Amino acid sequence: MLKRLILPLFGFALLAPPALAVEEDKADLVLEKAVDDVIRPGYRSFADTTTSLETALSTLCTTPSEPNAQAAKAAFDAALKSWGMVEIIRSGPALEDNRFERVLYYPDRKGIALKQIQQILSKKDASAEKVETLHQKSVGVQGLGALEYVLYGTGSETLLAEPHGHRCLYGQAIAANLKAIAGELSAAWEKPGGIGDQWKHPGPDNPVFRDDREAVTELLGIMVHGVEMVREQRIEAFYPEGNPKAALLRRAGKTWDMLGANLTGLSIFWKKAHMETLLKEDQRSVASSIGFVMKSMIRVTGTVTPDIEKAVSDKDEKAKLDFLLLNSKDLISRLSEDYGKALGLGAGFSFSDGD
Repeated sequence: MLKRLILPLFGFALLAPPALAVEEDKADLVLEKAVDDVIRPGYRSFADTTTSLETALSTLCTTPSEPNAQAAKAAFDAALKSWGMVEIIRSGPALEDNRFERVLYYPDRKGIALKQIQQILSKKDASAEKVETLHQKSVGVQGLGALEYVLYGTGSETLLAEPHGHRCLYGQAIAANLKAIAGELSAAWEKPGGIGDQWKHPGPDNPVFRDDREAVTELLGIMVHGVEMVREQRIEAFYPEGNPKAALLRRAGKTWDMLGANLTGLSIFWKKAHMETLLKEDQRSVASSIGFVMKSMIRVTGTVTPDIEKAVSDKDEKAKLDFLLLNSKDLISRLSEDYGKALGLGAGFSFSDGD
């Protein structure tokens, strides 16, 4: 969460935050573009890909075959990438009803979710075969991480054993659950007078943003926390000190696809919301440097081997991981300190969870 630092003055007064160094019309335009050109299309895409995912799993369950299994895996790949693009938006409806964790529960530091998934499969828990009852279970068994294990984990070959087998029906229920969540997210942002319109029109009576300063702070917070997620939860979860087996989506070989989707989502948010326009002309070099670092990270991410064991042991691959860690730290600094201060947000606000 973004936290406001309120300083006491003479024991009873409060020091007001400095004015936002941004013209109101520019801030309003950036907010409008963030909603209409990034967030709403992003959630629509997630809704579309999860609809296709449910269809693919239903087909596989009805007619088990290698081509249908490959089609289900391709639909899974599309869905996780579309989620990766909007996963960075840890705000609003995504945080309600545990939607964020229900879509993708990670990191699973103690392996509790994995054990629960394995138990569902070993006991052939029929309650996991229907969305209504799956929704009542732990968030860790409802989303993309659980579906990855169904499609790629130990025993996944049984998907082809018989029509309407338990493992496949569990996977189909997960897909249907993801489709329902995606529909809820998209509908919430599209609703007239809802969160989307509230984002675009800050004001004293607005329940989300009372002024442009709060709104712009949220936009920058999305960027900073998105990079922090990439660094701390996508890489440092297993490198350099962690367990390679803890890497996200390693069974499917999609660790770097997901990280790339997160970074691409951040880049799209930055570009399509035109966040550089909030800066004065003589400060635009700050925006250029931010764009360059993001572009470099996306490029390197696309070259890392999906073999996590090799990635953490091979000299050349480790150099890529070190590059990503170094540049993610640099990017956080450029966003929070250089860009934030240029907007007048540097004093009085913290963009780090631990502060």
